[in-house]
Amino acid sequence: MFRSVDEVAARLAETGYLASPAVATTVFLADRLGKPLLVEGPAGVGKTELAKAVAEVAGAQLVRLQCYEGVDESRALYEWNHAKQLLRISAGRDESWDETRTDIFSEEFLLPRPLLTAIRGDDPKVLLIDETDKADVEVEGLLLEVLSDFQVTVPELGTITATRRPFVVLTSNASRELSEALRRRCLFLHIGFPDEELERRIVRLKVPGLGETLAESVVRVVGALREMELRKVPSVAETIDWARTLLALGADTLDETVVRDTLGVLLKHQDDILRAAAKLDLDAV
Repeated sequence: MFRSVDEVAARLAETGYLASPAVATTVFLADRLGKPLLVEGPAGVGKTELAKAVAEVAGAQLVRLQCYEGVDESRALYEWNHAKQLLRISAGRDESWDETRTDIFSEEFLLPRPLLTAIRGDDPKVLLIDETDKADVEVEGLLLEVLSDFQVTVPELGTITATRRPFVVLTSNASRELSEALRRRCLFLHIGFPDEELERRIVRLKVPGLGETLAESVVRVVGALREMELRKVPSVAETIDWARTLLALGADTLDETVVRDTLGVLLKHQDDILRAAAKLDLDAV
């Protein structure tokens, strides 16, 4: 998809995703080497958006597996359309079981889920395995077969191998440690909070009506909040939300009243809001 690291950065920027040099380099290598990309970092820093941006610049279909506790093979890989199979069995009562079995375990009755969907067909795809750390450990066994050989085994049909490998992005908030076997199959990228200059560019891009001076103030205040001992520090997504809030309120500058009244956009716990209101010094930032 990409000829150089600079091309990655430029094409992602066209979609509204401003990539740091480390992000652009790792995306380029994942594409060139054909390796899955494991992206870790705090919530709201653009891990999922990276996969969406890659799909957009590649003109690829985004196939998303949203992980959660209890997700299993039938949700991740495939399952059989049991209702349709029962109707077929009822309609063929005069047939032998061997004839019926051959029919009901065919493509017509197969319901592909994200992992199987991603390796079928010749069209370009980006497979996003989102919040991998929220899935049970057993799900990683499913991922190992797919990410090692890009193939899926359906006992009734045989092994289905990808004719065109998808670009694979796994995201993790590091709520649990992923297995070494899974990590070994991936390139690793950590996306943390951006530096002040990059975050200011992101804010100006996402909230174009915001003035340069106010954008700088927003980024400095958010940076000060991230240095406090809070239960949840504001993410980039919340920085953007706050900038949009200030724009909607018609604020030209940041003062104590505006900041105090809108802290709930940035912080999601009452004790964090109280701590920030007590400690934040606008004159210092």
